[in-house]
Amino acid sequence: MTAPVFQSFKDLVVWQKSMDLAEASYRLTTEFPKDEMYGMTAQIRRAAVSIAANIAEGHGRESTGSFVQFLRMAQGSLKELETHLLLAGRVHIIRTEKIAPLLADCATIGKMLRSLVRSLQSKIDSREAEPRSS
Repeated sequence: MTAPVFQSFKDLVVWQKSMDLAEASYRLTTEFPKDEMYGMTAQIRRAAVSIAANIAEGHGRESTGSFVQFLRMAQGSLKELETHLLLAGRVHIIRTEKIAPLLADCATIGKMLRSLVRSLQSKIDSREAEPRSS
C-alpha cells in the first residue's frame, strides 16, 4: 500500500482540525468580557491561529526538515493555547465546561502533530542512514 500524497497543506487532517480549533477559539472568546479584548481574547486567538498557520507554512517550505521544525512550532502554539484556556477557566473569565471541548481538541491535535513529526523524522533519519554513492 502506498502512502497518501498530499498536494496541499489543506489535505492534512491535522491542519483541518487546527482550523476547526481556531474557529472554535474565536467563537468562545466572543463570550469573554470586553475588557479582555486586548488581553486573553487576543492571546487565545493568536495562539489558535498560529497552530494551523505553522502547519501550512512548514508544508510550504518543501523541505522535510523545515516542515518538522514548523510542526514543532505548531506544538508550542498548541501548548500556549491550552495554557491560556486553562487560565481563562481558573480566573473565571469563562466556565470550565465551555473550554473542555477545546481542550479535548487540543489533546487530539497534539497527538496528531507528534505522530506526524515522528513519521517525518524517521523519513529524515532513514535518508541520512542510506549509504552515499560516490
